[in-house]
Amino acid sequence: MYYIPIIAGSTRRDRQSIKVARFVLARLRSREGISTELLDLLEYNFPIMEERLHRRDDPPPRLQEFGDKIGRADSFIIVSPEYNNGYPGVLKNALDYLLPEYERKPVGIVTVSAGGFGGITCLAQLRLVTIGMGAFPIPENLSVSHVHDTFQEDGTPNDTAYEKRAAVFLDEVLWFTEAIATQKARKKSA
Repeated sequence: MYYIPIIAGSTRRDRQSIKVARFVLARLRSREGISTELLDLLEYNFPIMEERLHRRDDPPPRLQEFGDKIGRADSFIIVSPEYNNGYPGVLKNALDYLLPEYERKPVGIVTVSAGGFGGITCLAQLRLVTIGMGAFPIPENLSVSHVHDTFQEDGTPNDTAYEKRAAVFLDEVLWFTEAIATQKARKKSA
């Protein structure tokens, strides 16, 4: 069984990206052989990073829990809104706390925008950041435009096209998860 947590990357009031995170969570839970959960940064409430987790003996509350979950993950998914052509500072702060936990892990990126471009600038930036963390951003992505109109609060899409797009995205997340896990297992047994 693969463990693939989903990071909800916004803590903003009236955040819309949480709808999409719930959607992705529900679709991933319906897949066999997958264990997943939502790691909502609103619930973690990390202070501004002073030092990475692996260099601290006094981590902020719940940081060790968050780090352990990312550390044991086979891959992970980030769901992020685009704010001012970038991603939220709270997401960068949370990501920066960790480093060895990301090594050689596939990461799927879901971006959300209120406008018509689906967060493509945010996507490009997150790809660069995840490479810098030692992770592998997968080529496929899921971008959501006009999120206020396209998703209900519980994560139900108003546009059925997102069902097919999410299926393609999750198929790719799982392909890369299995490919990297297989390679890691081969290295361990050698």
